[in-house]
Amino acid sequence: MNSIERITEVLKHLAKEAKQIDTQNTQNKSHQLIENNNLFSPTLFFSQSDRYLPYVEEIERRLVELTRLLATNKIELSKALLEHLEQQIFAISNALHANVTIHQAAKLSFDANKKVRIKKAKAKQVNKYRDLAKSLVLNSQQLYQKLMEHHEFERRLMDMLTEKERQRLECKKHENEKLSAEVLTLHQRLGRCRKAISTIERDIELAEKR
Repeated sequence: MNSIERITEVLKHLAKEAKQIDTQNTQNKSHQLIENNNLFSPTLFFSQSDRYLPYVEEIERRLVELTRLLATNKIELSKALLEHLEQQIFAISNALHANVTIHQAAKLSFDANKKVRIKKAKAKQVNKYRDLAKSLVLNSQQLYQKLMEHHEFERRLMDMLTEKERQRLECKKHENEKLSAEVLTLHQRLGRCRKAISTIERDIELAEKR
């Protein structure tokens, strides 16, 4: 199977998965907190969307372009485009797998906002607790926002780790030591990030008990 056929098969699978997840996301209330935000860097994709399918469709269009370049024997341009397509496919695949994590963080924030509204309603009925409730709500919002940011940072670190591991497996022998050090550094950063997430979650639990 040549590169065109291989990518075509991969894209069929990604398109099906993207459609399913896009549909699920639109039915997910927590998606409202992250919609209208581009999923990928403009240096990687021209498309701008909070849905996955437009990015898959962009790759499909670029694949047509790659076929044309190969047909006209433009080898160097073909190699560059093929490498970029592989980077795009790798990024989308990782993002689809991380979709649940992204929306779990968003759901925490969504639930926090819901609790905020309930607390505000109660504060109007009980004036003597108004100032205290306002303070707790603000603190809860900040903690959930911080938690969502750390979950997003965790996702990015996992993507970076996956990419570095891929590079390490494909690299030349003299580059392996450098890439192994970079992988170790990323694992350390990921460990610190997850430790911070645990701390924030504990702070949220304490805040809600108060």
